[in-house]
Amino acid sequence: MAAGAPGALGALRAGRARLVATCRGRLSPGSRQSSSLAGRRVGPATWAWGWAPAAGGPGWRRGFSSEVKTEDELRVRHLEEENRGIVVLGINRAHGKNSLSLNLIQMLSKAVDALKSDKKVRTIIIRSEVPGIFCAGADLKERAKMNSSEVGPFVSKIRAVINDIASSAKMGLVETKLAIIPGGGGTQRLPRAIGISLAKELIFSARVLDGQEAKAVGLISHVLEQNKEGDAAYRKALDLAREFLPQGPVAMRVAKLAINQGMEVDLVTGLAIEEACYAQTIPTKDRLEGLLAFKEKRPPRYKGE
Repeated sequence: MAAGAPGALGALRAGRARLVATCRGRLSPGSRQSSSLAGRRVGPATWAWGWAPAAGGPGWRRGFSSEVKTEDELRVRHLEEENRGIVVLGINRAHGKNSLSLNLIQMLSKAVDALKSDKKVRTIIIRSEVPGIFCAGADLKERAKMNSSEVGPFVSKIRAVINDIASSAKMGLVETKLAIIPGGGGTQRLPRAIGISLAKELIFSARVLDGQEAKAVGLISHVLEQNKEGDAAYRKALDLAREFLPQGPVAMRVAKLAINQGMEVDLVTGLAIEEACYAQTIPTKDRLEGLLAFKEKRPPRYKGE
């Protein structure tokens, strides 16, 4: 899929944390994002996709840790101070326009697996550190060198990673132009997000939506005017992540579970799922802390217990 309008942003809930999909500029002509980024997901933390300047460039702000593995195509940063609990995954594969190579997918998978079990992580922002590019989809040059037996497992790996970090960013499903179909989950997630008829239209036509069109059909939550630093969408994603941080961790986790599972069933079953999820919050220390903080007129101090 391809992103177009500057500053397009989509927000999603994902597992224990939340996903905020952002994009701060236009992809280069012909660039595509992977179709599997369409939709939603149950995962461990809150996720945020975003374009932003590379480390040390415009928009580099207080709150980042100094730990950056510059040799990696994926940079992992744990934010500090008032942003503690937010993790930034920076895609840094300039030579391939951030296309999804086997190496990058493996690194994403490893990072996601590690973050799943980290209870200190509340929100994850995924951003590009390559100016002017978010993600050019699968690495077709690498795929052309694969034999038929290797393609299937590779696409399955992409699908598995996207299942953990799905996004509803502005997109175009362009795979049919290559005589293939969206294989990372797009044929299943897109209809669930925007309906069968419109999903078929977009997939069959390989059409690319701009920011306003994507927002109109419900694929993204915000379309932003670009700022002079070129990181308007990332800043919006960070603002949203900061809004998520103060809320009760257990409540956030089961609320997302209720929403995600409830969307797959009928209303009656969905209400039963909500009831079961609500019951999980009743015996928690956080619930008592929330009531006490309200009574004492102070901010709550949640511990995720």
